Amino acid sequence: MGEHTGGVGAAAGPEPEAGGPLVGREAEWARLLRAVEPGAADPVVVLLGDAGTGKSALLDRAARRAGADGARVLRAAGSESESGLAFSSLHQLLRPLHDEVDALPDGQRAALREAFGAGPAVAREGAPDPLLLGIAVLGLLSAVGERQPVLVALDDAQWFDRASLDALAFATRRLAGEPVTVLVAAREGHRLPGFDRHVPTLTLGPLDGAAAGRLLDLQPAAPTGRTRARITEQAAGNPLALVELARSAAARDTAAGPTDAGPLPLTGRLERVFAARLDGLPAATGRALLLLAAMDSSDSDVAAAAGLPGAGDAVWPPAEEAGLVRRTGPVPRFGHPLVRSAVYHAAPPEARREAHLALAGLLRDEPDRRAWHLAAACTRPDAAVSAELERTADRARRRGGHAAAAEALQRAAELAPRREDGARLLVGAASAAVFTGDLARVEELAAAARARTDDASLLASVAVQAGRLAVLTGRHTAVFSRLADAAGGSAASRPAAALDLLAEAAVVRFYSGEDAQHHRLHDLLGRLPEGAADAFLRTWVRTVSAPSAARDEVLPLLPRLAAEARDRPERLTAVGIMAWLLDETPRAVRAFDEAFDRWQVRGTLPEGLGGAVAWAYVDRGRWDQAREACARTTAVGRLVGLDHAVACAAAVDAVVLAHQGDAVAARGRAEEALALVDPLESRSVGVYARRALGAAAAVEGAYGTAYGHLRAVFTADGGPVHYHASHPALADLAAAAVRSGHREEAAAIVERCAHLLAKGASPRLRALVDRARGLLADPEDAEPHLRAALADPVLEHWPFERAQALLDLAERLRRRRRIAEARAPLAEALEVFRRLGARPWIERARAEARAAGLDVVDAAPDALAELSPQQQQIVRLASRGLTNREIGEKLFLSPRTVGSHLYRSFPKLGVTARSQLRDLVGGAPAAVGHRDRRSPATG
Repeated sequence: MGEHTGGVGAAAGPEPEAGGPLVGREAEWARLLRAVEPGAADPVVVLLGDAGTGKSALLDRAARRAGADGARVLRAAGSESESGLAFSSLHQLLRPLHDEVDALPDGQRAALREAFGAGPAVAREGAPDPLLLGIAVLGLLSAVGERQPVLVALDDAQWFDRASLDALAFATRRLAGEPVTVLVAAREGHRLPGFDRHVPTLTLGPLDGAAAGRLLDLQPAAPTGRTRARITEQAAGNPLALVELARSAAARDTAAGPTDAGPLPLTGRLERVFAARLDGLPAATGRALLLLAAMDSSDSDVAAAAGLPGAGDAVWPPAEEAGLVRRTGPVPRFGHPLVRSAVYHAAPPEARREAHLALAGLLRDEPDRRAWHLAAACTRPDAAVSAELERTADRARRRGGHAAAAEALQRAAELAPRREDGARLLVGAASAAVFTGDLARVEELAAAARARTDDASLLASVAVQAGRLAVLTGRHTAVFSRLADAAGGSAASRPAAALDLLAEAAVVRFYSGEDAQHHRLHDLLGRLPEGAADAFLRTWVRTVSAPSAARDEVLPLLPRLAAEARDRPERLTAVGIMAWLLDETPRAVRAFDEAFDRWQVRGTLPEGLGGAVAWAYVDRGRWDQAREACARTTAVGRLVGLDHAVACAAAVDAVVLAHQGDAVAARGRAEEALALVDPLESRSVGVYARRALGAAAAVEGAYGTAYGHLRAVFTADGGPVHYHASHPALADLAAAAVRSGHREEAAAIVERCAHLLAKGASPRLRALVDRARGLLADPEDAEPHLRAALADPVLEHWPFERAQALLDLAERLRRRRRIAEARAPLAEALEVFRRLGARPWIERARAEARAAGLDVVDAAPDALAELSPQQQQIVRLASRGLTNREIGEKLFLSPRTVGSHLYRSFPKLGVTARSQLRDLVGGAPAAVGHRDRRSPATG
């Protein structure tokens, strides 16, 4: 970790002791002390400030204090020149944990080793699963924390490579309850993906006049008079500037002393101060400093390979005496990044070039560093170096370093002698950047590619790449227009690319629910020549944009499409999505199950369409799997900053929570979804969230509120707000209307939607319409409608909806004193509700069953009522025989957190061993390797 002279500002001098005096940073230090205390409320704190404000000094001081108190301190420092090397910062941080890495489960260990380039050659396509990598980091920190508290100190994080930041951000979001504290220092004005939202932040501003004066007084030769006034004015409260300008003045070095006021920014003035100290140094020291600056790595192995003199070499003392380096480890370090910048830029261009060439010649076993040094030495296009960088990008991409790959390809494009090669490389860079979730970066690279070429193929390709990510954002209107315009422009010359663009545009149409977009898709599709090769994408566009209209045509194609996609998980997932859209839920779930079984590596972008995978599991009654799918989508969405994906998952999760009876949690998740999107731009999320809010209100008996939410998923004239998401709410709308005095309005909406669906309605939607009609009908007219809602045997594939209809029928039969007839549907409905864990519905069915004279026995789901939704999820997974590590991988939690939840759950459940959970939860399949005597913490 770089130990900057930035010690100034937090303490009296350039090398503050842990107990030395603080100057002007007492409040910030007190905040960091609270952060490193056991059980601190905020396990992560970000320190922001300009160069020289004392971030590193505070970080160093906190690390020393934590280490003295018995904590394990793990440190890493960002390097500007290594920010393009995938996982370099994470490798630096975790290198001391070699033994702990060996103890990880096979998948996590392999993911880490592949990321660090230390694993076997990857035979499969794709990078390590980014979430599995994040779980591995979390597991490592948790494992170390089992033995002693842990402090993770990340300095100069603005220069961490993106892949490392993503993995660390994933882990730090899940540290609640862990004895791990993470302190992050970064320059203000730099974005830190994953750490820039909802993370406590301390900003270090300038010292006030009194503190600046105290700091100057503590210097070995405190300045006075006019010199002191000039230093104070020019330093502008920056601690590093105060100390270094005072040091230069004391040396009576007029060239390096306080400079005249002028346009040069403070960092520029400081660099001039440091550069002036190079004068008079021995030539060997100057060469070593330039080599150190060009290398810009704190990795001692790299330094040794690069031939850099060790810290004990005689070349370093003159530089140390000049305040330029510190010799606190095997490799000398610059006192501050500004020193490195000053040394590097003070050297003539040819000297810098020679330094990079020398390093490239010595780092032949470090091909990625070698490639970047060769690139730094280039003064003109060079095909060979461009090819080296392209190979570096390929290695980074295979390891999951997509941002690093994009950066390498962009530099390769700059060095490519031929414009067409440069354009091709920029398209590749945009493609890699898609997986970072940074749309602005993708569009920047796409624009650069367009500026280099008129090639229609490349232009179409870059439009497709930009579209892949754009569809996952919330800017649906603008994105659809851009995709449709690009497709129209490519229709004649590049019909295949145009169809790719329409496939993405259809996804936007689903998210937005805008009918005008459907009409434009239909028109554009009609302009494209048909061919056998493009049949799948045509089917996709038609199904996603208008499933009811496409149902009769597409339904017979699904078996063949699924068979053809059997060895292509992404294509099989798309088949599953189409099946779900057509209410062929059993086929959809089979496709998803098969795809995920075959998917060796899950992608770094959310799978599916607006939560289609999770919705299919909800519909099929596999609610635990639905919530696991939501957890994954949420984790991936947050990892790459895609709020729309997080909102989709939150809305599905909210519906399940409402069905399970946790109205408060359901409302929280639904409101989270609505806060992340514009409901007018994303009608699908808006409708799903309103359905969840309606279900939550109904659970609490607030039927007027429930009706208000559910009424909002239909237009003023009774049509659907969203062509696919609104219709499944018809029966819930009817149920709330009956209990809140809106029967007539709801009946009009039901009939309006039934008319719009007409022959395109699936058996499921016809059943929901029949149930809604039965609920809204007069008591003597309800039974035929409710029996029609139960008539088709295929409806067993939607167990919750069928159980609701069974309960509705039983209630009406009992109230008409046909009690014997009511008992069978009541018993069946109660069994389904119990199996699903639908607590409000269990209670309602039990009350009805008692009234019908049935002997009702309390069942397992009632025992889970006192647990939080996450605890219930963990208990259910534990009841299936999963270990804490396996549960953690599914829910993206550390094993320690899983054990903690189980430890708190066991007393509430009245159990003492994991084996008892199988009987308590009920219906759990037997699992291999039961450990009946396992404690909650050690499972």
